[in-house]
Amino acid sequence: MKQQEANRINEMRLKGYSAAAIAAVLDKPASTIRSYIHRHPEIPNTKICQNCGGNILRTKENGKKKFCSDACRMQWWNTHKDTVNRKAFYTLTCKNCGEEFESYGNKNRKYCCRACYIDSRNK
Repeated sequence: MKQQEANRINEMRLKGYSAAAIAAVLDKPASTIRSYIHRHPEIPNTKICQNCGGNILRTKENGKKKFCSDACRMQWWNTHKDTVNRKAFYTLTCKNCGEEFESYGNKNRKYCCRACYIDSRNK
């Protein structure tokens, strides 16, 4: 098998094509494609998604990607909230009611909730 054919097989595997579909496109026997996949289970220049275990094609631009999609990234973060090291908590005082509240990621908040914001606008 030529390197060009191997590259084409790997590209099609990343897109989710089955061995039979790849064989039909490349005009090769399906058994040849299956044996190639069996001998080369890992696709070169790929990384494994931390959530679903799918392959991520590595390029210079996305070399540090950990997830194959935004959906996988959000699902992993939502299921692993306890392992996340959140550093951006700010303790602030509400301009309307004077109570202290915590804000994550935004140190410029002025009100603890929407009700306080609306109440301060109506005064």
